[in-house]
Amino acid sequence: MAPSFEDTNSLFDFVVRNGNGVKGLVDSGIEKVPKKYIQPSSERIHKIVGSEKSPYQQFISPIDLSLLDGPNHDQVVKAIVNASETFGFFQLVNHGVPVDLLESLKLAAHQFFAQPSEKKAVYLPAEGRSHLVKYGTSFAPEKEKALEWKDFLNMIYSNDSEALEHWPMLCKEVALDYLKSSNQMVRRLLTILFENLGEKLEDSKLDSLIGLKMVNMNFYPACPNPDLTVGVGRHSDMGTLTILLQDGIGGLQVKVEKDLSAGQKEEWIAIPPCPGALVINIGDALQIISNGRYKSAEHRVRTTSKQSRVSIPIFTIPKPTEKISPLPQLVERDGVAHYREVIFQDYMNNFFGKAHEGKKSLDFARIN
Repeated sequence: MAPSFEDTNSLFDFVVRNGNGVKGLVDSGIEKVPKKYIQPSSERIHKIVGSEKSPYQQFISPIDLSLLDGPNHDQVVKAIVNASETFGFFQLVNHGVPVDLLESLKLAAHQFFAQPSEKKAVYLPAEGRSHLVKYGTSFAPEKEKALEWKDFLNMIYSNDSEALEHWPMLCKEVALDYLKSSNQMVRRLLTILFENLGEKLEDSKLDSLIGLKMVNMNFYPACPNPDLTVGVGRHSDMGTLTILLQDGIGGLQVKVEKDLSAGQKEEWIAIPPCPGALVINIGDALQIISNGRYKSAEHRVRTTSKQSRVSIPIFTIPKPTEKISPLPQLVERDGVAHYREVIFQDYMNNFFGKAHEGKKSLDFARIN
């Protein structure tokens, strides 16, 4: 008979401190989710989201990045800018990252999480093995009223040699290839977005805005009660751009804000998986720098009872020492700065110090 895990302390020890994660719960044979994973009714994710008549459905169709510098260059740029200003998410195909590499990434993620718990637990922060690798579960377990149904592996990039030395054997080479092969795409996207703001990015400034890079492998075990849980709670990302590989199961949803002037009601739009595509989303840092012109969209991930799934994001983030604030020409144009200057390490400390709660992370820099 499977243990119940209804005692919060025993559950926390098993899942978080001992490194068994959500996968360990599922492998134990549980038939219902423990109370600690049951979300308040306001946070639960309904199966049916969005509307076919929503104007934001246009942003689900992938943008072909290979059309840049050709006859359709201006249309591609317009699509990228429009999505960044109104939705905060878009999908890309022909982005320069090999499709067979993407398939290898998904396989490597499944292989890592399929290992016995003791193999993964060596990367728990308490083990102190390397600050470049962290294995864990949920987002901020010590601060969350309800835990997220997710295990993760976080790999921080410093340089190639340290990545190959410290990242887990099962996934280090493919994760490093993913990071490096996406770099040109990221730089091109940011150049387009900044040129649209009237700012020509020098290489040194661009380097500082994506100077911290992380590759995550997220694992969402099949859930016996998906209607009661979330894979990831609603939040925005803290960095500059996020590059996300979904598997074929999907689960990502993006929030459309209410806009009374446009007759747009608040709704959640599913971002369905597209073969060979990468999902790009705007982070908080870019919303601050653009004085709110580009939107870091609120998003979440649902769970499923059918099969376990993986996603692999790359987070490109300003260097911790970087000071970020709205571009002066945008403040002059808008007549007001919506955000104050922040040292990004301070922003990161605030972001990781709280549970997910929509876009409240931006309040740290917001000028009311």
